[in-house]
Amino acid sequence: MGFGNQDAVEDDKPLDPAAERLRRKMVRLLVVSIGIMIIGVMAVLGVVVYKTLPKAGGLGEETATVVLAPGEEIVDTSLDGDRALIHTRANGADHLYVVAIADGRILKRLQIAPEAAGQ
Repeated sequence: MGFGNQDAVEDDKPLDPAAERLRRKMVRLLVVSIGIMIIGVMAVLGVVVYKTLPKAGGLGEETATVVLAPGEEIVDTSLDGDRALIHTRANGADHLYVVAIADGRILKRLQIAPEAAGQ
């Protein structure tokens, strides 16, 4: 009384040379396919990590110039992402400039005027 099937004993025989060559080709194909898949997954993960890293590199080599009126002096500055706010004063009047840091363009000019006394 055996627990196994008689066909299982026949499966243990060595394969004929043609079947063995086919088996080796299939194993080689499997290994190459898994390798290509691993390389593809690593490439996708690399791109995802690269896109999520903060960009370093500072402001670069270029110099941008913001031209102020004669006698106008900078009182304060502050940064917000790729823009800067420059607070200036000339002859008692305050001005605000919103400037693009990349190229020095003045995006917005605001003049701060005191409210009239009669209003």
